[in-house]
Amino acid sequence: MKTNVVPEQDGLLPVGIDGAYLLELKVIPAAGGPVLRMLRPDSPLFAGFGELYFSEVEPGAVKAWKQHARQTQHFAAPSGRLRVALYDDREASPTRGTLREVLLGRPDHYRLLRIPPRVWYGFTALGTAPALICNCADIPHDPAESIRRDPEDASIPYSWRERNPTGS
Repeated sequence: MKTNVVPEQDGLLPVGIDGAYLLELKVIPAAGGPVLRMLRPDSPLFAGFGELYFSEVEPGAVKAWKQHARQTQHFAAPSGRLRVALYDDREASPTRGTLREVLLGRPDHYRLLRIPPRVWYGFTALGTAPALICNCADIPHDPAESIRRDPEDASIPYSWRERNPTGS
Protein backbone atom coordinates (compact mmCIF):
# COMPACT_ATOMS: atom_id res chain seq x y z
CA MET A 1 0.00 0.00 0.00
CA LYS A 2 1.29 3.48 -0.85
CA THR A 3 1.94 6.12 1.80
CA ASN A 4 0.50 9.63 2.08
CA VAL A 5 3.80 11.11 0.85
CA VAL A 6 3.54 11.43 -2.93
CA PRO A 7 6.28 13.03 -5.05
CA GLU A 8 5.29 16.24 -6.89
CA GLN A 9 6.80 14.94 -10.15
CA ASP A 10 3.89 12.50 -10.42
CA GLY A 11 1.66 15.40 -11.56
CA LEU A 12 -0.22 15.66 -8.28
CA LEU A 13 -1.60 18.88 -6.89
CA PRO A 14 -1.58 19.13 -3.09
CA VAL A 15 -4.94 20.22 -1.70
CA GLY A 16 -3.49 21.79 1.44
CA ILE A 17 -4.48 18.94 3.76
CA ASP A 18 -1.81 16.38 4.56
CA GLY A 19 -2.34 13.31 2.36
CA ALA A 20 -5.04 14.88 0.14
CA TYR A 21 -4.19 15.36 -3.55
CA LEU A 22 -5.77 16.15 -6.90
CA LEU A 23 -4.74 14.56 -10.17
CA GLU A 24 -5.97 15.84 -13.54
CA LEU A 25 -7.67 12.99 -15.40
CA LYS A 26 -7.51 12.16 -19.06
CA VAL A 27 -10.56 12.59 -21.29
CA ILE A 28 -9.99 10.61 -24.47
CA PRO A 29 -12.03 11.75 -27.48
CA ALA A 30 -13.91 8.88 -29.13
CA ALA A 31 -16.63 8.52 -31.74
CA GLY A 32 -20.00 8.78 -30.03
CA GLY A 33 -18.60 10.28 -26.81
CA PRO A 34 -15.37 10.48 -24.82
CA VAL A 35 -13.72 7.87 -22.63
CA LEU A 36 -13.15 9.19 -19.10
CA ARG A 37 -10.17 7.66 -17.37
CA MET A 38 -10.27 7.50 -13.56
CA LEU A 39 -7.74 5.22 -11.85
CA ARG A 40 -5.14 2.67 -12.95
CA PRO A 41 -2.68 0.53 -10.97
CA ASP A 42 0.20 2.70 -12.27
CA SER A 43 -1.43 5.93 -11.01
CA PRO A 44 0.52 7.76 -8.28
CA LEU A 45 -2.71 7.73 -6.24
CA PHE A 46 -3.50 4.03 -6.52
CA ALA A 47 -3.52 2.56 -3.02
CA GLY A 48 -5.13 -0.81 -3.72
CA PHE A 49 -8.67 -1.81 -4.60
CA GLY A 50 -11.40 -2.48 -2.09
CA GLU A 51 -14.65 -1.26 -3.61
CA LEU A 52 -15.93 0.92 -6.45
CA TYR A 53 -19.29 2.63 -6.20
CA PHE A 54 -21.30 5.54 -7.57
CA SER A 55 -23.37 8.03 -5.60
CA GLU A 56 -25.85 10.40 -7.20
CA VAL A 57 -26.26 13.83 -5.63
CA GLU A 58 -29.44 15.77 -6.33
CA PRO A 59 -29.19 19.57 -6.79
CA GLY A 60 -29.27 21.25 -3.39
CA ALA A 61 -28.67 17.99 -1.49
CA VAL A 62 -25.75 17.84 0.92
CA LYS A 63 -24.02 14.57 1.76
CA ALA A 64 -21.89 15.46 4.78
CA TRP A 65 -20.03 14.95 7.09
CA LYS A 66 -18.26 11.61 6.99
CA GLN A 67 -14.90 10.32 8.16
CA HIS A 68 -13.25 6.91 7.73
CA ALA A 69 -10.79 5.46 10.23
CA ARG A 70 -8.91 3.29 7.68
CA GLN A 71 -10.42 3.81 4.23
CA THR A 72 -8.88 6.11 1.60
CA GLN A 73 -11.38 7.67 -0.83
CA HIS A 74 -10.65 8.38 -4.52
CA PHE A 75 -13.40 10.61 -5.94
CA ALA A 76 -14.10 11.61 -9.54
CA ALA A 77 -17.27 13.18 -10.97
CA PRO A 78 -17.86 11.93 -14.54
CA SER A 79 -21.24 13.67 -14.76
CA GLY A 80 -22.36 16.96 -13.25
CA ARG A 81 -20.38 19.23 -10.95
CA LEU A 82 -19.61 18.91 -7.25
CA ARG A 83 -18.25 21.04 -4.45
CA VAL A 84 -16.33 18.84 -2.01
CA ALA A 85 -15.34 20.21 1.38
CA LEU A 86 -12.54 18.67 3.46
CA TYR A 87 -11.72 19.35 7.10
CA ASP A 88 -8.66 18.05 8.93
CA ASP A 89 -9.05 17.65 12.70
CA ARG A 90 -6.45 14.86 13.06
CA GLU A 91 -4.43 15.50 16.23
CA ALA A 92 -1.03 14.59 14.78
CA SER A 93 -1.58 16.21 11.38
CA PRO A 94 0.60 19.17 10.33
CA THR A 95 -2.52 20.62 8.65
CA ARG A 96 -4.85 20.20 11.65
CA GLY A 97 -7.62 22.82 11.58
CA THR A 98 -7.39 23.28 7.79
CA LEU A 99 -10.55 23.49 5.70
CA ARG A 100 -10.48 23.19 1.89
CA GLU A 101 -12.99 23.19 -0.96
CA VAL A 102 -12.42 21.33 -4.21
CA LEU A 103 -14.49 21.41 -7.39
CA LEU A 104 -14.96 18.16 -9.29
CA GLY A 105 -16.77 17.48 -12.55
CA ARG A 106 -16.88 18.15 -16.22
CA PRO A 107 -16.00 19.99 -18.30
CA ASP A 108 -13.47 22.05 -16.31
CA HIS A 109 -12.63 19.94 -13.26
CA TYR A 110 -12.41 16.32 -14.35
CA ARG A 111 -9.86 15.09 -11.85
CA LEU A 112 -9.28 12.58 -9.10
CA LEU A 113 -9.41 13.63 -5.45
CA ARG A 114 -7.64 11.50 -2.85
CA ILE A 115 -9.04 11.83 0.68
CA PRO A 116 -6.92 10.13 3.35
CA PRO A 117 -8.37 8.37 6.39
CA ARG A 118 -9.62 10.46 9.34
CA VAL A 119 -10.29 13.59 7.21
CA TRP A 120 -13.90 14.83 7.33
CA TYR A 121 -15.55 15.29 3.94
CA GLY A 122 -18.86 16.17 2.39
CA PHE A 123 -20.19 17.24 -1.00
CA THR A 124 -23.05 18.91 -2.81
CA ALA A 125 -24.10 19.15 -6.45
CA LEU A 126 -23.62 22.51 -8.16
CA GLY A 127 -26.12 23.78 -10.67
CA THR A 128 -29.53 22.40 -11.59
CA ALA A 129 -28.63 18.85 -12.66
CA PRO A 130 -27.73 15.86 -10.50
CA ALA A 131 -24.05 15.01 -10.18
CA LEU A 132 -22.56 11.53 -10.15
CA ILE A 133 -19.59 10.80 -7.95
CA CYS A 134 -17.50 7.68 -8.38
CA ASN A 135 -15.45 6.45 -5.42
CA CYS A 136 -12.72 3.86 -5.73
CA ALA A 137 -11.97 3.06 -2.09
CA ASP A 138 -8.86 1.13 -1.10
CA ILE A 139 -10.75 -1.27 1.22
CA PRO A 140 -14.32 -2.64 1.10
CA HIS A 141 -16.98 -0.60 2.89
CA ASP A 142 -17.18 -1.38 6.61
CA PRO A 143 -19.78 0.69 8.50
CA ALA A 144 -17.90 0.07 11.76
CA GLU A 145 -14.88 2.11 10.57
CA SER A 146 -16.74 5.28 9.57
CA ILE A 147 -18.57 7.97 11.50
CA ARG A 148 -20.96 10.72 10.46
CA ARG A 149 -21.85 14.19 11.67
CA ASP A 150 -24.72 16.49 10.80
CA PRO A 151 -24.01 18.77 7.80
CA GLU A 152 -24.21 21.84 10.06
CA ASP A 153 -22.21 20.36 12.97
CA ALA A 154 -20.60 23.31 14.78
CA SER A 155 -17.34 21.40 15.38
CA ILE A 156 -16.54 21.78 11.66
CA PRO A 157 -16.11 25.46 10.66
CA TYR A 158 -18.17 25.27 7.46
CA SER A 159 -21.78 26.05 6.63
CA TRP A 160 -23.38 24.22 3.75
CA ARG A 161 -26.44 26.46 4.14
CA GLU A 162 -24.36 29.63 3.65
CA ARG A 163 -22.28 28.15 0.80
CA ASN A 164 -25.23 26.63 -1.05
CA PRO A 165 -28.41 28.57 -0.12
CA THR A 166 -30.24 27.80 -3.39
CA GLY A 167 -28.58 24.54 -4.38
CA SER A 168 -26.30 26.17 -6.92
